[in-house]
Amino acid sequence: MSELAREELSALAAIYCEPGACEVLAASETHGISFRIQICVKELLDKDILLKLLFHLPISYPSTLPDISVNSDQLTRAQCMDVKEKLLEQAKKHLSEPMVHDLILWVQQHLKGVIKQSATVCNEETTLSKGTEDGIWMLLLHLDHMRAKAKYVKTVEKWASNLRLTGRLMFMGKIILILLQGDRSSIKEYLILQKTSKVDVDSSGKKCKEKMMGVLCETEVQSQHKRFQTFEVKEYSTLEELQKEFETAGLTTLFSEFVPPLLK
Repeated sequence: MSELAREELSALAAIYCEPGACEVLAASETHGISFRIQICVKELLDKDILLKLLFHLPISYPSTLPDISVNSDQLTRAQCMDVKEKLLEQAKKHLSEPMVHDLILWVQQHLKGVIKQSATVCNEETTLSKGTEDGIWMLLLHLDHMRAKAKYVKTVEKWASNLRLTGRLMFMGKIILILLQGDRSSIKEYLILQKTSKVDVDSSGKKCKEKMMGVLCETEVQSQHKRFQTFEVKEYSTLEELQKEFETAGLTTLFSEFVPPLLK
């Protein structure tokens, strides 16, 4: 991580000093740093909008652009994507200089306009909605444990094969993740199977349903995401190995947002 990035993060931590406003999610000398900024945009459509902005600064930042993720319970997924695209456009104007604070200020000033524009585009392009529904989607699940591991793994492989889903079943220490890509209808069917089938055993050895599964992310595959060609079961000895798997697939932001918090 460059000295400019360190100084910028220190300044951001001082500016956004309220509890939970600035949180470092992952830091590495080889992969850079990921952190989340939470801001409240006031007086927007007569309500406050809480934005969660996740930035991943690669080691070559600010000579290269940061990865950005935008989330808000009060905005639709499409609106969050529009905000992200606008932020990336602004980021290109600040290439080679620290830019995160400028991007935060920009979104605070322009969020209302971006949302209005997003709504207009949505109304004009309703005929595309079916295409979005039927596109390629991605699902990231977290499992708390597997008591009957061999049987559980075999079942997941069978479901993925039958539904023509690709991806990874990943083990790293106590962390168990399932990353799937495929038609949205197949993704939905997989979720139903995962929730309703007796796929594991309880402490007494009786067959039981999966009751401790968490859906970390369900989203449409974007152009920067690489498609998995097969479904594989893989084990990783270090967090860095797991992170590299995500990075190779163009999923650096997905990793930074959802995996490090599982370690806490």
